[in-house]
Amino acid sequence: MITGITYAEPLFLWLLVIVPGMIAYYILRQRKTNAAFSMPGLEPFNTTQDTFRNYLRHILFALRMIAVVFLIIVLARPQKTDRFQDVTTEGIDIMLTLDISGSMLARDFRPDRLEASKNVATEFISGRPYDRIGLVVFSGESFTQCPLTTDHAVLINLMREIESGMIEDGTAIGNGLATAINRIKDSDAVSKVIILLTDGVNNRGEIAPSTAADIAKTFGIRVYTIGVGTRGTAPYPVQTPYGIQYQNIPVEIDEAVLKDIASKTGGSYFRATDNNKLVEVYNEIDNLEKSKIDVRQFTRKEEKYLMPAIFGFVLLALESLLRFTIYRNLT
Repeated sequence: MITGITYAEPLFLWLLVIVPGMIAYYILRQRKTNAAFSMPGLEPFNTTQDTFRNYLRHILFALRMIAVVFLIIVLARPQKTDRFQDVTTEGIDIMLTLDISGSMLARDFRPDRLEASKNVATEFISGRPYDRIGLVVFSGESFTQCPLTTDHAVLINLMREIESGMIEDGTAIGNGLATAINRIKDSDAVSKVIILLTDGVNNRGEIAPSTAADIAKTFGIRVYTIGVGTRGTAPYPVQTPYGIQYQNIPVEIDEAVLKDIASKTGGSYFRATDNNKLVEVYNEIDNLEKSKIDVRQFTRKEEKYLMPAIFGFVLLALESLLRFTIYRNLT
């Protein structure tokens, strides 16, 4: 049996046993068509020999036999089968909440905080194929860049389109968290998680971060907070009469607020001071959030009888055409 091919009616394959019998009968019949005795004295007149064209008459029988084989296969209904086994894997609902304020363009990360955060988040998404993941961005305001989805290709493309300056500048941590909560609170997943990343202090928005944390706790949502930025000073982009220039400005992250959010919701706070540390943070969150789900086995079958049927009928048609044209006088 061809690998990956099964038959819906395999009993019809037993008809293939008639093929050797038909071949044997054909050979026997050909022998009987030869003369049973010879007349002495006729050798001088026996100047004709079987021509190559005469030998080719066996092609007709070969075409018919091959056609019979194909038609028997059609009766057996070949099918291509894709099997998917039962597996146990991890899967939860996650909302990524990303700060895109102007300070995220600081160069203490390579190439800057925002691009580094997008790159690491993209790797995180790619490593969790069974999770539903969404994306919220915030600065002075917040909005949903992508709702919860398993189409990670779309999510990653939307992640790449994020730029600082898309919305009014500022750092509305409470609003960003509240938007993420609103997107995930009605999920029926057993585990609901928000990963909130920021590099500043809450200075905008109508909702206080502590209030948003209380709401998250009410809905059973765990929040992991990440403070992004080196310790001390970092080169920030500053608009000057001579264009954008980078000036070393003290890094200010409201770690107390971020720790409070994580503590209230059963999550954890992490501080990422460079690219490698940010990767480690996401890896740690990835290891912390493992909930097992079962993927059920299913089988997808695709009928594959069409091509054998076409070959069979084409060979029968070719055999008939040759029989009544080129081999008309040889059979």
